[in-house]
Amino acid sequence: MAHNVSIRQLQAFREVMRSGSVSEAARILGRTQPAVSALIANLEAELQLSLFRRQKGRMEPTPEAMFFAGEAEAILDRLAVSTRTMAEIGNLTKGRLNIACMPAAANMLMPQLVGEFLLDKPDVHASLMMRASSTVTKWITSQQYDIGLAETPPPNPALRMRDFKLECLCAIPCDDPIAAQDQIDARMLDGKPMAALQEGHPTLAATRRAFDAQKASFVHRFELRTFQPALLLVEKGLCYCVCDPITAAEYENQMPGPRPIVFRPFKPCVSLDISILQPAHRPASKLAEAFAALLESELDALAQPG
Repeated sequence: MAHNVSIRQLQAFREVMRSGSVSEAARILGRTQPAVSALIANLEAELQLSLFRRQKGRMEPTPEAMFFAGEAEAILDRLAVSTRTMAEIGNLTKGRLNIACMPAAANMLMPQLVGEFLLDKPDVHASLMMRASSTVTKWITSQQYDIGLAETPPPNPALRMRDFKLECLCAIPCDDPIAAQDQIDARMLDGKPMAALQEGHPTLAATRRAFDAQKASFVHRFELRTFQPALLLVEKGLCYCVCDPITAAEYENQMPGPRPIVFRPFKPCVSLDISILQPAHRPASKLAEAFAALLESELDALAQPG
């Protein structure tokens, strides 16, 4: 059984089969005639078969060569396809991107970035799954997904993490008297109805601490899973909300022009700590790294107050 058949031998064999001439095959391949003759001789030695008979200056293929020609063509065609595919992957024009995302960024931010990134990449396929941050972290830790966006988990050797601290904003009905203020503090919301996330969520705990720091009463009227529905309640004048800047940016992007809600910086600072997560135990594709860089740039912009 042949173990050392080379691609160059197969290419030389194919061109001699096509042209019936070693000299013509050498011209096509850009090699010398003796080099092509040596490749054919070495291939015959590896296969332990005679592939050509030299008759009247031409190379006449044996029956064995006729059979092997199909095998050689299939191997070389597959190699050509694989080479093109890998070049496309290297150029970020082909491949697959698997993304897991926390709810706060799954409705607008992440789909917008994926759409922007893939606009000129029609052969790249994407999976975008929304899950709780704890599930996103598990998926990335188990190496199932390329990129995750989640609330910052504890350090883990199975994760590559890029951390961001996003300062939350206060959502206020536009016709409310405190909307005229450049900055809102907890004392201005003392005893007023608030919409916030569920008990046990870090953002809720941080908001409570901010109120406690200013000896203001926090009234948790509406308990919600995400901040998006909270803004609808703020629109109706039913409450106020200290929400993350991702949700605030999505709201403003969806409602150009006059809006029923305004957002103001909130003090004491309440932050949403989030991280871009990637598997630590397998190398990231160029595609994943390029998208992670785009996501990082967007989060850097959101992390800048104002």
